Amino acid sequence: MVTGPVPLPVDRTDPLRRSDDPPAGVDVDGGRLLSRLDEMAAISATPGPAVTRVAWSPEWRAAAEVLHDWGPRVGARCWMDPVGNVIAEYPGSDSRLPPLVTGSHLDTVPGGGHLDGTYGVVAAWEVLASLAAAGRVLRHPVRAVAFVNEEGVVAPPYTGSRAVAGLLESDELDQQPSAAGSRSLRALLESAGCQPAALDRARWTQPVAAFVELHVEQGPVLDQGGVSIGVVAAVTGQQRGRVRIRGQANHAGTTPISMRHDALVAAAEVVLAVRAVSGPGGCDVSTVGRLDVGPNVANVVPGEVDMTFDLRSTDPRRLSAALSDLVRRAEQIGAARRVEVTVDPLPPTAPVPADPLVREAVRRAATSHGLPTLSLASGAGHDCAIVAGLGPVGMIFVPSTGGISHHCSESTPPRDLLGGARVLLSTLVDLDRTLP
Repeated sequence: MVTGPVPLPVDRTDPLRRSDDPPAGVDVDGGRLLSRLDEMAAISATPGPAVTRVAWSPEWRAAAEVLHDWGPRVGARCWMDPVGNVIAEYPGSDSRLPPLVTGSHLDTVPGGGHLDGTYGVVAAWEVLASLAAAGRVLRHPVRAVAFVNEEGVVAPPYTGSRAVAGLLESDELDQQPSAAGSRSLRALLESAGCQPAALDRARWTQPVAAFVELHVEQGPVLDQGGVSIGVVAAVTGQQRGRVRIRGQANHAGTTPISMRHDALVAAAEVVLAVRAVSGPGGCDVSTVGRLDVGPNVANVVPGEVDMTFDLRSTDPRRLSAALSDLVRRAEQIGAARRVEVTVDPLPPTAPVPADPLVREAVRRAATSHGLPTLSLASGAGHDCAIVAGLGPVGMIFVPSTGGISHHCSESTPPRDLLGGARVLLSTLVDLDRTLP
């Protein structure tokens, strides 16, 4: 049972607390927020500062169970949906109104940081706890959600938010994820205790009043500028996919260079082609993050390579043009190197602008706490962009020290973590009052 805020530990002083800060008597408990972040950081498949908690793994399941235990303590109904999203809902005074929603994702990249995604989830549960501790009931229900597989490590990304938005088709469950061995996505879900046969029940059939996602920036802009709160103007669009290169494996000592069908040499040129489609006139950024080489033996000419590509832009036209450019370049490389090159794009994620009402609510909330703001675009994709069809969406960023993320050295000062959580709470209280 929550009995009220507890004092912050000596080494985690709370410089933001002022008597006039809490919105109508509601405030986050800084000590609880930070200790719960520590609790989640300890749930990892790797020791030390790095956090490895990939979707549907035993570590992910353990973290999901912790979240499930937190909900009932503050009078929130908590459940896991058929694909693994963990959801908690605190009732509002008017049951006819759609919920205000906040949250992020629990899964990490291998060897990642302890804040990416998890911070927004823990802060979402803290919002519920803060409302309960103050005995405050908003007009709208408040829903906290921890989406599953945002990162896309073991299967294509955004499984949880796509299911909620009604964008995950049942036939996708029987496809083999790229990093899950021979198992289908359905088998992967079943092994984690989910219920893929009931996929339709994961879809949210009613709209939401607004979705606000709190996240670390994962870039250097706020940190370098000394700005506490980022008001996200738009979330970048993404075009991910795979390139498959098939040549001919052969003896490295006896096969003349002129007679080789070297898949890895072609792959090297494809990597450069991916880089070349970004920049002036192209997409904003482009990346090859993974290559799998076969047979991957020192004295064998590589016969096959599978690689990923990741194109991003806030301009959908440039994103589409960059993919077309990549396909054209890949075909030319295949012909020149006498190998088969196939580009397999995943469904694109369109750029999503943040709703003006949400952006203004974030600015007002930050101002009420005396925190400077900066408007910026998100170069990373986020679940809020996937669920934008359900209602207005927006994002709040806090600084990432040195702009580092997806790495064990990812960090944000406690002051900024507490400030972001307070702005999130105040934003939801503001939206509850001002939304039609």
